[in-house]
Amino acid sequence: MIEDAQRDPACFAQLYEHNFERVYAFIVRRVHDRDQAQDLTADVFHSALKNLSSFEWRGTPFAAWLYRIAANAVADHGKQAARLEATKRSEITEHARSSDEDLAEIEHRARLFKLVEKLPDDQRRVITMRFAEQKSIVQIAKDIGRSEGAIKQLQFRALQALRIMVGAR
Repeated sequence: MIEDAQRDPACFAQLYEHNFERVYAFIVRRVHDRDQAQDLTADVFHSALKNLSSFEWRGTPFAAWLYRIAANAVADHGKQAARLEATKRSEITEHARSSDEDLAEIEHRARLFKLVEKLPDDQRRVITMRFAEQKSIVQIAKDIGRSEGAIKQLQFRALQALRIMVGAR
């Protein structure tokens, strides 16, 4: 049957029929998942058909060659599953770390906003417009009706005061 299949791949069907149950049983005992076992069994026979021309009779049964292909397929599947699991764990850990960092950033901003509320009115207004509303010095100067130099000075004093308040905490 093997020589016939090597000459004519259409004859491989007989080898498939003759060995399917034992290869499937071999795989299903190792992966414990019916769908995976079916997929791996199909892969084994696909690989066997593809490499049939390289099969040489050395006194061992053809089934032993199929078992070796199956064992390699199961091992590769196990490695792939382990890599996938490790990737999932890494993503979960990274997401948790990212969430913790996001929470810390939110808490930090909330503390800063509370500190900004303690600034004198002009300084608080400049800081709010500059950083919360993201306005330029020129825009703030026009809105408030003061010079650009005055706005820069108010911003400088406000930032100095905030540094002192943050350092005191």
